[in-house]
Amino acid sequence: MTDATGEGGGRGPSEGSPPSEGSPPSERTRVRRLPERGAYDRDTIDAIVDEALICHLAWVTDEGYPRVIPTIHARVDDTLYLHGSTASRTLRGIRDGRDVCVAFTLLDGLVLARSAFHHSMNYRSVVVYGRPREVIDPDERLLAQRAIVEHVAQGRAAEARMSNRRELEQTTFLAIPIEEASAKVRTGPPKDDAEDLDLHVWAGVLPLRLVPGEPEPAPDLREDLPTPGYVTDYRRPGTEGDAGPV
Repeated sequence: MTDATGEGGGRGPSEGSPPSEGSPPSERTRVRRLPERGAYDRDTIDAIVDEALICHLAWVTDEGYPRVIPTIHARVDDTLYLHGSTASRTLRGIRDGRDVCVAFTLLDGLVLARSAFHHSMNYRSVVVYGRPREVIDPDERLLAQRAIVEHVAQGRAAEARMSNRRELEQTTFLAIPIEEASAKVRTGPPKDDAEDLDLHVWAGVLPLRLVPGEPEPAPDLREDLPTPGYVTDYRRPGTEGDAGPV
């Protein structure tokens, strides 16, 4: 079974491979494995970044060790914002502006082929390279904070108390320009070899999606507070037209 980057065999464009869009902004963002699945237009990239709830931030320490951490993010126009504790080794380590890599992945389905070799996944992914800067300006820090809250639940920033001065002193915000990025997308059915098509094995796609459960009020919640609509009707950006909860 191959990973989500694609099936083996070294074949060219075929089912399950959307056309490549645009040109890569740099050689390190060029999609080399199954390049027909690559996309470099900002509409595709932004949609994936906005829908993903979590990203993975990678960097190399001063000692030469690679590190990757999951974290929450938000995009405002051409800027990616990250945040965390001022005690975070990662945020302290990268605020000097060294190169980092941020990856986003949305899993859309399991691709079950007749052969183990051609099993895969339908997915949408983005990789962003850049050099972070620490956000110092108070207005931009407030912008980043609100954007991250809204990224998690649209409408929440209008109700939740924003951080006070003491809390902000414990928080680091970093900004990364979205200038060097690429997307990679797989869609469609499995791509079995011709000699396997008559095997007595089911093949197809098992779609997957994020489905919210029943809201669970905090045990100390005031009894007169109704559950807001952005919780009862929770949806991720880009999924508004889907039927049913996502």
